[in-house]
Amino acid sequence: MKRLRKERGITQEDFATDSGFDRGYISGVERGVRNPSVKALARIADALKVDVAELFDAANAAEFARGHHTQV
Repeated sequence: MKRLRKERGITQEDFATDSGFDRGYISGVERGVRNPSVKALARIADALKVDVAELFDAANAAEFARGHHTQV
């Protein structure tokens, strides 16, 4: 989710507003400390304008994480 949000240049605050969630909830989902329901995943995907399956693209997520760890 974070990768998709960042690719679109959307802040957590704006994304929270667009998706109808609290920014703290969005932050928790991105950090892996919150487990969104299927219904919440559908709202998140809709706000990002992607299919829900795109939220589970492990290869792209891993590449994104590697890229951000090297930019310290």
